Amino acid sequence: MFKVSVIIPIYNREKFLKKCIESVQTQTLKDIEIICVNDGSADNSLKIIKKYLEKDNRIKLINKKNEGLSAARNDGLEIAQGEYVSFVDSDDWIDSDFLEKLYSAAKKYDADIAVCGIKRIRNYKWKYHLKFEKEEFTDDVNRKFKLCDVPEKCYVWNKIYKLSELRKNKILFEPGILYEDRCFTCEALVKLKRLVVIPDVYYNYWTNSNSIVKTKSEKHNKDSKYTYEKMMGYLKSNNINLDHYIEDYIKYQLFGLTLMKAKVYKNRVEYKLFNSLKFVIKRK
Repeated sequence: MFKVSVIIPIYNREKFLKKCIESVQTQTLKDIEIICVNDGSADNSLKIIKKYLEKDNRIKLINKKNEGLSAARNDGLEIAQGEYVSFVDSDDWIDSDFLEKLYSAAKKYDADIAVCGIKRIRNYKWKYHLKFEKEEFTDDVNRKFKLCDVPEKCYVWNKIYKLSELRKNKILFEPGILYEDRCFTCEALVKLKRLVVIPDVYYNYWTNSNSIVKTKSEKHNKDSKYTYEKMMGYLKSNNINLDHYIEDYIKYQLFGLTLMKAKVYKNRVEYKLFNSLKFVIKRK
């Protein structure tokens, strides 16, 4: 058994793929398997994967017809042999000690999920998208959601999951839809009991304006509505406290200049005037 299985779903990502694979290959944690799922790529992605496959026996290839991201991840989960499993998107990359720090924290607390921060890269500039100041362990379901800022940040890839628990609870991605992370992440946080968050290590998330979920279409809008309603229904049925969830962002502008911003929560609205002065109004 490997310590961690890393699943990389790949569809037409020749521009980013080398950086992604090499960031996994060069992890300080060596006892891993790397499952590359080529989801019917029409570019040179398959050729790139095969070059790495020849030189690294930890890499496994699933070469299949295009069925979408959910099916690709599920195919990886089916053959994974790690104690824990991680997901890395093929246009992203991970810090060199990402797996070692997450795995060590998971073992320290016998956690089912270990979580780290996120750096978002846009136009070659980065900023913290999620950051933890200290290590914290919890088995309180509401605390798990608050720490991970879910459902605002329903990402699967800044985490590792105990594979046996995913299989025991039959947690998979729903095939054929966009925003598939939403329901998987929420179900995992509810059913996998023990979670630890750790500081000072990051998943590097490349924001691509041409990505599938950034491209507005009828399917985009339909799947967004469907997954949002399914997710919120699931959270309500499990009595998840969502006081931390930002329901809406509002900007008040004059001649293109932002005068005030508002974050709308379930129980309050937080206003920020001229990017400095803050005040809060409670909602009934």
